[in-house]
Amino acid sequence: MNRIPMTAEGYQKLKEDLERLLKVERTKNIQDIAEARAHGDLSENAEYHAAKERQSFIEGRIQEIQAKLAMADVIDPARINQSKIAFGARVKVIDIEADTEYEFILVGPDEADVKSRKISISSPVGRALIGKEVGDIALVNAPARTIEYEILEINFA
Repeated sequence: MNRIPMTAEGYQKLKEDLERLLKVERTKNIQDIAEARAHGDLSENAEYHAAKERQSFIEGRIQEIQAKLAMADVIDPARINQSKIAFGARVKVIDIEADTEYEFILVGPDEADVKSRKISISSPVGRALIGKEVGDIALVNAPARTIEYEILEINFA
């Protein structure tokens, strides 16, 4: 069984999602099903069928989160060699050709969120950055061109 690398923040967020699903969403859905049943004939009851479909989604999501939590490998960036880019690093780079700076945070696959600048360590950019030091060049093969990122700063805060 493969462990899923995860930050403490990502682990906590999953636990909160699970708790919300178990205590709020599931309870509300049970009430919705009971209310829809009270309306009579279930074969033509759209509310009932929608509630049952929602129940299926909620139960599937609960199982998915429980599995991820069970396989989580919560990594403390403080215990990592901080001179090289690794899981949990906040990395400032410059695209040499475009002369544009970017900042990325390397996280596990389930925590990736482009809007928050969180990229997966298994993404093409993440894989290219892992193990690099300040001053190194990371090559990322993108469909349009090969991107050259110069590593400007590594921070594990």
